[in-house]
Amino acid sequence: MRAINYLALLCSGVSSQVACQAQDNSKDRPNIILLMADDLGWGDVGFNGNIVIKTPGLDQMASEGMVFERFYAGSAVSSPTRGSCITGRNPFRYGIYFANEGMIKKEEITLSEVAIKIGYTTGHFGKWHLGTFSTTVPDGRRGGSGEAYSPPWENGFDQCFSTEQAVPTWNPMKNQPFENPTRYWTGPGKYASGNLEGDDSRVIMDRVIPFIGNAAKSNTPFLAVVWFHTPHSPVVAGPKYLEMYKQYDENKQHYYGCITAMDEQVARLRNELKRLKIDDNTLVTFCSDNGPAGEGGGTKQYAGERQQGVTGGFRGRKGCLYEGGLRVPGIIVWPSRIKGGQRTQFPAVTCDYFTTILGLWGFELPKRPYDGINLMPAIDGKMMKRPGFIGFQIPTQISMVTQNYKLIAPDKKEFELFNLVEDKYEQKNIAAAHSDLVEQMKKELLQWVESCKNSDNGGDYKDNED
Repeated sequence: MRAINYLALLCSGVSSQVACQAQDNSKDRPNIILLMADDLGWGDVGFNGNIVIKTPGLDQMASEGMVFERFYAGSAVSSPTRGSCITGRNPFRYGIYFANEGMIKKEEITLSEVAIKIGYTTGHFGKWHLGTFSTTVPDGRRGGSGEAYSPPWENGFDQCFSTEQAVPTWNPMKNQPFENPTRYWTGPGKYASGNLEGDDSRVIMDRVIPFIGNAAKSNTPFLAVVWFHTPHSPVVAGPKYLEMYKQYDENKQHYYGCITAMDEQVARLRNELKRLKIDDNTLVTFCSDNGPAGEGGGTKQYAGERQQGVTGGFRGRKGCLYEGGLRVPGIIVWPSRIKGGQRTQFPAVTCDYFTTILGLWGFELPKRPYDGINLMPAIDGKMMKRPGFIGFQIPTQISMVTQNYKLIAPDKKEFELFNLVEDKYEQKNIAAAHSDLVEQMKKELLQWVESCKNSDNGGDYKDNED
């Protein structure tokens, strides 16, 4: 298959009016910051009811924006969800079925590629997990092979400070559990060598702040994708944060402490936006890439002594498609557009980032299947029910979520049905009493699965070849 002509493809998806005004309306286009934690549970934050872990920065952010109580990660594990954020598509459409598998294909259209087209400066900071950074240099699990080469700078990011995979949450370049060290890469064949000690969230934010400052100084709109490693293993907190939780056992001290350290950096970022006087027109989101790791309905490989996350009572954990593996903290803040202090039960998913932002920019979606929707009508109170459904897949499970119901086949064979409005913890399987609804939803879900297979086999790209 020949490479896509991205210029022609992107231009075909944007109205001529927007294209003509791209250099003239920068003051009307919001800056975009997409924040994401790694393995943070729905119940690990104060704004969702946690009374132990200190998250004042996130709690303040929640109070100033809209909280999505039903916000879903695109998958129950890391890599697939990350791709869904920047493509608007389910991971099974672009071939990342599980963590540390696959890569973002060159034919995919990323949010950062579109942003650059209309004059944004773009940066990725933190965990990438969507492909390797070198075909020759060993790095972590997969680096050094050309089979999965797809770094940030090949996907529309003109600045990066990125790792291919997880690193310790304190002193990130030390005590890594891999034969080949994971580096912070800054470009082709380049990686950082200074200011890499202490809290990893602070190390990341030390690069984000100058990026934003330079963009503000030049009056250039920016897209900053900031994907923290916290609280993924290796879970390590520094002395200051351990002291905050000294009444708890060592594992909890480290888990709670690294989350509070990350929270401080979220507050630092938002304070910087206010100092620069650009917070009013900056859209900031926060979520997690999946539910908390550890045993209890998820995949046993994610069990770790320091994985102390809580789901808030939802069933399952990382690695499964029950709510606990998918439902994550979700906030969106945009002071000039979104009224603060709101909480909504409207179902939203990481795929919605791409489609919502393209809608803000005036783009029509390219002619291929998208699994996200434009959330702005829901945020504005003009759409009360999500159209269609949100589909989920991992290799051993499939499920779908509608406004009211969840259909899930934990083994891809027997289907269970739950009313998420009346039974959000998925305790009562009502499939037997609603066989007609099960058959209808099952039919739609299996058709969607086939659509994803067609996408993964290149069916969406055929009309875009040179």
